[in-house]
Amino acid sequence: MNRKVFIRTAGVGAALNLAGGNLMAQKSTAKDDVPPLPISLVKEFVIAGHANFDKVKSMLLETPNLIYSQFDWGNGDFEAAIEGAGHLGNKDIANYLLEAGSRTTIFVMTMLGKTDLVKPILEKYPRFMTTKGPHGFTLLHHAKVGGKDSEELYTYLQEKGIKDDWVKLK
Repeated sequence: MNRKVFIRTAGVGAALNLAGGNLMAQKSTAKDDVPPLPISLVKEFVIAGHANFDKVKSMLLETPNLIYSQFDWGNGDFEAAIEGAGHLGNKDIANYLLEAGSRTTIFVMTMLGKTDLVKPILEKYPRFMTTKGPHGFTLLHHAKVGGKDSEELYTYLQEKGIKDDWVKLK
């Protein structure tokens, strides 16, 4: 490549890069204008998700994007409202949040007794059997609090040698 071609190519590349950068900045500006949800509101919603169905419904009506929020309890212990419902075995709240569009986890699916979804995942990724959920609650814990609906998963996990229903988060 001669000097003239190099300069022309580099100039076109630089112009495209600048234009692309400006386009990217314009696209991301809309997101940046929206402030994060207040931490206190997220915490209140996550706490409600454990057992206060009426409060979950009213808070979602007022602030629909709470459905995607998680609270950091510290040390990497993140929790969403649906996960609070999950480790307490609160199926009504968990199902409501799923219907409202909440993200789910294998822990919640285990508590709900979704054997047809959970077992294939665990067979493909056996390491998930010992993964820690919010606050260190394990899949075995979630299967236990799921009661009759998750009996099959509880037995399955025990047969695989899972004994702990809680493991300390480091």
